[in-house]
Amino acid sequence: MKIIEWIKIIIEDINTILEKDAAAKSIFEVIFLYQGFHIILCHRIAHRLLMWKIPFIPRLISQVARFFTGIEIHPGAQIGKRFFIDHGMGVVIGETTIIGDDVLIYQGVTLGGTGKEKGKRHPTIGNFVTIGAGAKVLGNITIGDYSLIGAGSVVIDDVDEHCTVVGIPGKIVKQKKFIDGQLQHNRIPDPITCELNRLKYEILDLKEKLENKN
Repeated sequence: MKIIEWIKIIIEDINTILEKDAAAKSIFEVIFLYQGFHIILCHRIAHRLLMWKIPFIPRLISQVARFFTGIEIHPGAQIGKRFFIDHGMGVVIGETTIIGDDVLIYQGVTLGGTGKEKGKRHPTIGNFVTIGAGAKVLGNITIGDYSLIGAGSVVIDDVDEHCTVVGIPGKIVKQKKFIDGQLQHNRIPDPITCELNRLKYEILDLKEKLENKN
């Protein structure tokens, strides 16, 4: 990657924070006061050094960045453009994680593995995905584009595009609640209620079929 292209990506990261965080008042605030920007800047440097097969230094950068920001991103993780960590404390992103463009995650999120297996063992996150506070996305699974992971959810299976996942373990509800890149926490459906409604209509359908037979 050329230096000019790398600088453009960093500028996009800054503009993304200004666009998505109402508390961000200026570029200077983002550059000097936002740990979400600090960690992604450090990660992009560490990841590039790792791609150049430079030993030790990439991990050193990530560990120092974790100390100052409270956010841990392994240098091996692949992160797309306009990535935004809102608040960020306690976020952990594993080595083989792949994150697409325009992804938003909140504090306490873990993109982790499920054991000591080798190879690809962390999630692949699509484009325009939002992951709520405290959510855990674990294992070599794929989260489809435009999906929403509700706060506190634990996701261990693949998620299709345009899905909302809530609960432990995560339950998928097909809908489109992605509004201007923000997770609408107050509009996340209750998976138990959704399942009860589904069963109710299934029972009504069975009753109608039995009545028609009679």
